[in-house]
Amino acid sequence: MGLPDASDSRLGDLTRWVFEDLGFAGGRIEPASADASFRRYFRVTRGEDAYIVMDAPPEKEGLGPFLSVARSLLGMGLNVPVVLAKDPKRGFLLLSDLGKRQYLDELVDAAVDGLYADALDALSVMQAADRAAAGDLPLYSHALLMREMELLPQWFLKQHLGLHISTAERGMLDRLFEALAQSALEQPAVFVHRDYHSRNLLVTPSHNPGILDFQDAVWGPVTYDLVSLLKDCYVAWPRARVRHWAVQYREQLLAAGFPLRASEPQFIRWFDLIGLQRHIKVLGIFARLFYRDGKSQYLHDLPRVLTYTREAAADYAETAEFCAFIVERIDPEFQSAQQRALA
Repeated sequence: MGLPDASDSRLGDLTRWVFEDLGFAGGRIEPASADASFRRYFRVTRGEDAYIVMDAPPEKEGLGPFLSVARSLLGMGLNVPVVLAKDPKRGFLLLSDLGKRQYLDELVDAAVDGLYADALDALSVMQAADRAAAGDLPLYSHALLMREMELLPQWFLKQHLGLHISTAERGMLDRLFEALAQSALEQPAVFVHRDYHSRNLLVTPSHNPGILDFQDAVWGPVTYDLVSLLKDCYVAWPRARVRHWAVQYREQLLAAGFPLRASEPQFIRWFDLIGLQRHIKVLGIFARLFYRDGKSQYLHDLPRVLTYTREAAADYAETAEFCAFIVERIDPEFQSAQQRALA
């Protein structure tokens, strides 16, 4: 790449770190990807060799969780980037490059069963890890679950849709959020990647998949990563097929000796309700990414996330009030809100 933009001082510092401190003079740096946080990724190439550099501003994205979880996942034998060099003070990491083949781009119908089988095998390895092997992960606590769901009224309902909810509607949301939190907390607790989906999995020629973006991992509900993968915010499959994969995974856990005392209907109930919790959070996050952070690309995924939310809410008695709220209050405003935001 040429000289960095003078206004991008961090890229200038990163370039000097790579070329001067690490000795990659004569190489090339180009953007690799960005995510929904403040982190950025660059690919460094020199000859036939390629590496990834993570830029994580220390005041916003500490490197400690990434380094800790990477060690844990490597210890489990999973395919994650290896840390080759680090500058924690400035928030730079040099990582091995797992390639460019994102699951999202390769989930065509003919390949999906095989790719998901690999992803579910890796997930079962994560979930078999005991608390010690998983490292010092924070708990997916009641407070965290509730804080995530509060993004919905703040950013999606108020900011995106312009809705002013009544006291009765706020009470309905409080009851819903509590029910979803309690359902999450009654599940067996395991390692939770927390963003285990098609944009964070790479198709690799061996030891598939490559696993990325795991720094927000927690110790929490057994069905959370399963629903992240199978009810992916970036791709959707027929509900019957999703249910089939979820049931197969329950059987896989049982065959591996996982102490899962839930019947199949209970497991699917957990799966659907933690999916509802996740998608409530994501509606808020995707709206916040636009209004606060200026990232409009996630607005295009809101219709899919809202469909997941509506479908799950329609299936259970304790979420029926929320389903009615979606139909009566959210659906009539949604298209015009999307058009305003994307204009």
